[in-house]
Amino acid sequence: MPLYRDFSDDKATILLWKYDEKEELNSQFLVEAENYEKIKDYHPTKLKELLLVRKILKSVLPDHKILYRDREPFLFPQDFEISVTHSFPYAALAISKSKIGIDIEPFNPKIKRIQHKFLNEDEAHFIEKEKEVAYLTVIWSLKESLYKIHHSNYWSLKKHYEVKPFHLDFPFNIQCRVHDDKVSDLFKARVEFFENYCFTIVD
Repeated sequence: MPLYRDFSDDKATILLWKYDEKEELNSQFLVEAENYEKIKDYHPTKLKELLLVRKILKSVLPDHKILYRDREPFLFPQDFEISVTHSFPYAALAISKSKIGIDIEPFNPKIKRIQHKFLNEDEAHFIEKEKEVAYLTVIWSLKESLYKIHHSNYWSLKKHYEVKPFHLDFPFNIQCRVHDDKVSDLFKARVEFFENYCFTIVD
């Protein structure tokens, strides 16, 4: 059983699994018929990530399946909202009655090279320099989770997704905002840490 962590709360079931070579991942059993064509050319690692997510789903809702609308996954029957994330060897699935976004990211110093693409001026001000990589990774991951809830092809992570000041020693109830000229929606988030990864949950 490759369950690694259970981050569920009273609002959502949130399960993180870790790939185990001994675990059977049968694509014929796990992949929905509607997705056969989609996955036929997947890289083996990407396929394992997809299969892990399906195995999580089977453990919770065996009669449901994950389909796609413009590359966005949704649950069928549509009686729950879902969010999916993976970074091999990990994969996670969130199932909730309301909108939810999850993301997993490894800590990597290379993120400093792309911070100009997602970090706004206000966010830069509360980053502790000695923990820069950790803060950048968490902010990036929070915005990825936000995007899964509230996204548009016309929005940018830098301009339209905002993370309010927080501290790494208490990464809970973090305020996040999605906004443009017509929209301003506030969300709360939490961050979990394990090994060399962060896991963000926005709902």
